[in-house]
Amino acid sequence: MTEGQTNAAFTPRVFSGIQPSGGLTLGNYLGALKRFADSQDSGVQSVFCMVDMHAITVWQDPAKLRNATRELCAGFIASGVDPEKSILFNQSAVSGHAELAWVFNCVARMGWMQRMTQWKDKAGKNQQNASLGLFAYPALMAADILLYQATHVPVGEDQKQHVELTRDIAIKFNHDYGVDFFPVPEPVIEGTATRVMSLRDGSKKMSKSDPSDMSRINLTDDADTIAGKIRKARTDPDALPSEAEGLERRAEARNLVNIYAALNGQTQAEVLADVGGKQFSEFKPMLADLAVAKLSPISGEMARLMESPEEIDAILRRGADRAREIANPVMAKTLEIVGMVR
Repeated sequence: MTEGQTNAAFTPRVFSGIQPSGGLTLGNYLGALKRFADSQDSGVQSVFCMVDMHAITVWQDPAKLRNATRELCAGFIASGVDPEKSILFNQSAVSGHAELAWVFNCVARMGWMQRMTQWKDKAGKNQQNASLGLFAYPALMAADILLYQATHVPVGEDQKQHVELTRDIAIKFNHDYGVDFFPVPEPVIEGTATRVMSLRDGSKKMSKSDPSDMSRINLTDDADTIAGKIRKARTDPDALPSEAEGLERRAEARNLVNIYAALNGQTQAEVLADVGGKQFSEFKPMLADLAVAKLSPISGEMARLMESPEEIDAILRRGADRAREIANPVMAKTLEIVGMVR
């Protein structure tokens, strides 16, 4: 049976998770949250998860983790993800994630885990002191996806390897047990500004860990702060080109054009056709006005929600109940397949 035939047997379903590590940025919005909101009316069920279990692969202050989980949920909702249309919950509330991760720990091979780029990057030369969870968490990520028999996984380019590992685990499980139980999920990487870069260095990804707050736009920034950061964003002295070729070797210019395109629902080519020949002294105010118009309502709604943590907690509980309706039968069937008695 071919991979295409295998997935045809499954109801299309989207799964994606974001780690509640605090400090949502414009990169999170354009690379994930906005896409999730835009896709939820496609007719395909979407499952969105705050992966708090992944967060503790390195030590977390418990109070800060709880707050970051609520803030992430607020970010989802403020960005337009409707918890009635999509399933929105925190990972630790559904025990099947941990149960299925153990099964997949026994399916995945050590060599697969050792090849994972993020393990090498995060553990570095100090691998003997890194947590076992940090080494094994790609199996948990596979469990996150396959617990819902998800067929499509929206990810950034830097997470594509994890979906490839999930595919390997699904294929090996199905082969080892002679079943066609888990789909082989497809990574979904598309559109302008999937990877939003730093406002201070266009060669680096926008990150909450950058020591300069001017390098990023936070989803909690107010209108004046957003506009100020864009006005001070690093650029070059040349006018904007009319075609994409003119952005080669102009990382900062390309980044600002891509941000404008993503916020305005345009392609890079469409933006350049409109702004080609303009200096940054003219383009930056255009981008600032657009960013304020799109992002200020998000920061306002996030602030409102964070003042009512009980509202967020209720949303997460309802989402977890809906998630378990899908996950529990999948987990039960998995244990039956591997020969466990309940």
